[in-house]
Amino acid sequence: MVPGKDNASTFSGSDDQGSPFHEGELHIQERLGVRSQMDMPARRGIRSYMPDQHREFFSQLPFLIVGSLDREGQPWASMRVGHPGFVSSPDAQQLIVRSSPMRGDPVGDNLQVGDSIGLLGIQFHTRRRNRLNGVVSDITSSGLKLDVSQSFGNCPKYIQARSSFPEQCEANRHPEVICSESLDASMVEMISKADTFFIASSHPTPNGLKPMQGVDVSHRGGMRGFVKIDQSRRVLTVPDYTGNFFFNTLGNLLLNPRAGLLFLDFDTGDLLYLAVDVKIIWEGAELDTFEGAQRLLKMEVRKAVRAAESLPWKWSRPELSPYLSRLSKLS
Repeated sequence: MVPGKDNASTFSGSDDQGSPFHEGELHIQERLGVRSQMDMPARRGIRSYMPDQHREFFSQLPFLIVGSLDREGQPWASMRVGHPGFVSSPDAQQLIVRSSPMRGDPVGDNLQVGDSIGLLGIQFHTRRRNRLNGVVSDITSSGLKLDVSQSFGNCPKYIQARSSFPEQCEANRHPEVICSESLDASMVEMISKADTFFIASSHPTPNGLKPMQGVDVSHRGGMRGFVKIDQSRRVLTVPDYTGNFFFNTLGNLLLNPRAGLLFLDFDTGDLLYLAVDVKIIWEGAELDTFEGAQRLLKMEVRKAVRAAESLPWKWSRPELSPYLSRLSKLS
């Protein structure tokens, strides 16, 4: 939780009439002086339905990034995988995901009808990504159906381009799953070489009536090793770079400072799920040591789950995002 005036208890809980943003997002936009300039673009770009290009995009994907809550309200970021077409959209208000949870998924089969859920569709090789937030409307033996609350695209910033080759790698159907309350040596190594991870966060009342209140999942990217680990192996420090100024993730964290992280090891196919408590660092000497960072996220690990050799693909070497070379100009 951020100290002082950014404590969640200081918010009135109200938001602008018709705005797609909740009070946490609006508060940060106001703090950084971008609230008025983001209002109209957000009203146009954040829709309560899926445009046809988004529906087609999701149908082409071999995997989805999922943000959801366990029964204790802890956000987790995870994945659903399948052959292209495993995600379909019968109409602009619905998305169907025909895939079961992966082994080791901390939420797994705990999703229930009525639960809030966030989805991120991302193509690494094209650097294209679309976000979708909604509510689970049906669960079957083959997967789940959700009703759309918000649908919008994101820019390609900080996405490392890489291609996958599923025909060269068979999925391990029974990966070894290791659970821990802290990071072991293999987890530290995985994080220390990562150039990509995903973060799930939630509004403190995710099943409320307002569409902007729910679960969100987002991409984070940087140079290899951009996530720093302290000597205790319990605290991660992550630079937060200039983005789209929506502040979906930070707005959630301001109100509910818990998050779920998902790291992918593109060499071994391992997945690492983390539950963390988050503090936002707005200024200070430590921030100045991270080139291009606008803020820092200090994340204390509460639980770690590693599922070995889970991903059914091999990957090409990454082509770094051109935005990474411009960080000094963006700061």
